Amino acid sequence: MRMTDRTLELDCGKLTPTFPQRLAAGLAPLTSLFRGFRNRMEINALHDLNDAQLRDIGLSRADLTSAFLASTFFEDPSEHLTRSARNRWRLSLFRSYEQ
Repeated sequence: MRMTDRTLELDCGKLTPTFPQRLAAGLAPLTSLFRGFRNRMEINALHDLNDAQLRDIGLSRADLTSAFLASTFFEDPSEHLTRSARNRWRLSLFRSYEQ
């Protein structure tokens, strides 16, 4: 019997996940849900800012409302706000180059 035949019989290429790895994989959906809930609470706190403060961070009141309407309860609305702020920033750069 050759050495390569033994390695194939032992099936050494497949590693079993450790307990911490299995635990982390099992808790990942719960962690994601908690992060989305925490971000919803933070976005609610943004409603306390005035329009000038929101403009300073690249957002508007309409962005806050549309973030909640565009995402379901289990989705993270902060991704929508990030996209809105980046798009507004890019648009302002484009407009500044036109002038």
